[in-house]
Amino acid sequence: MRIGFLFNHDQIHQIAHSLPIGVALAQLTDAEIIFATSSQAATNEVRRLAGALIGSRIRLVELSVTRRSSRIVAALLNRLLPARKLLIYRDNLAFFRSLDALVVTEKTSLVLKSRYGMTALKIIHTRHGAGDRAVGFNRTSAEFDHILVSGEKIQSRLVTETGADNRKISIVGYPKFDLATQPTVLSALDDDRPIVLYNPHATPHLSSWYKMGRAVLDWFAEHPEYRLIFAPHVMLFERPLVISIDPLAFGWPGKISKRHLSAENIHIDLGSRACTTMSYTDRADIYIGDVSSQVYEFLRTPRPCLFLDANGVTDWANDRNFIHWQAGPVISEVGRLGEGLEQAIETHGSHFAKVQKLLFQNSFDIDPKMLSSERAARVIASVSHIPVSSHAHVDMSKRVLLDAVDHLHKYPERGRSFRPSRERQQQAMRFNLSRGRD
Repeated sequence: MRIGFLFNHDQIHQIAHSLPIGVALAQLTDAEIIFATSSQAATNEVRRLAGALIGSRIRLVELSVTRRSSRIVAALLNRLLPARKLLIYRDNLAFFRSLDALVVTEKTSLVLKSRYGMTALKIIHTRHGAGDRAVGFNRTSAEFDHILVSGEKIQSRLVTETGADNRKISIVGYPKFDLATQPTVLSALDDDRPIVLYNPHATPHLSSWYKMGRAVLDWFAEHPEYRLIFAPHVMLFERPLVISIDPLAFGWPGKISKRHLSAENIHIDLGSRACTTMSYTDRADIYIGDVSSQVYEFLRTPRPCLFLDANGVTDWANDRNFIHWQAGPVISEVGRLGEGLEQAIETHGSHFAKVQKLLFQNSFDIDPKMLSSERAARVIASVSHIPVSSHAHVDMSKRVLLDAVDHLHKYPERGRSFRPSRERQQQAMRFNLSRGRD
């Protein structure tokens, strides 16, 4: 039985949502497990997280665009559109046909069934994140052979809004939480000031960045009593133009001004690995955002939240696509930012902390007796008719999602291309040793 795990994206932020499942499946069964990547960044991250299992229990396959026409199209369009991501399917049909099941985090893989006729291939969707956006609950979401979800909230919406068969949905928890983490190091931000994370989404018609974002950075530059981490969704600055399909919308993220890059109390990261590892959601004291699912990772430890309504959302309090806005105050003007932060802090203990706990519990079904990745792996084994060893044990202790070196630098505008200098690596090592970590 050949089970493929596909990592086909411009960025690496979806890898941690399915890789732990593949690791668990390799430890529980004798199935042939294949991790397929389509970029060097994804390959590096998969190798880092899977470690010694690559080449022993897990085979790594690097996919690429092989046709001359595909390379030309990718070269012409990939700067604006995810052309290469789609062409990967067409140019690697033989690989996909060799699989019995394919585990994916996103929906473009369904093209293998709809366009290329692979109706026998079992495609299992792990989703990525536990967010509330409507796009996560469209009709396409019901077309998978099986769906792994983090909690009851997701299951309920899939059944009622997409028509998904409840028998093809399994609640497994959140495998990303299984990956071992180390305390986040942000030495430049270690003082007594509150640390605020501003985490706008990329989607043009929902994000606060396009209409309010720069004013938010201006406000923090003028209020040094706060520290700000500006770490937007990794796709916001990936391309010069952001395009959403449903509905069709365009956004121009622009560039970060020198004033904001040089502000002593602002830490800017536009897409490094640290944006994908819960580093910032773990480290921040206060969360500011709009529709990113990262707010739910932040709520793992209840803390003050503030939400920005830059697009005039109608009746958001009764809209399931914005249920996370119940976790804190909502403002529609940057002029109310100071007031909103004070309200979020002052009312957290008396009201919002309780709401946040309920939102988290409804979004994540965490079993203290079994890792989420093992629960998911056992479901995949069951639906794929793969025997599970009675003596198998799932160990995630060596899968480190983040490391200290990532967080010692004020990232440049294209943060994802940053590589820490030798001096910064030595600084990170000294920091860890001073705290008794190796």
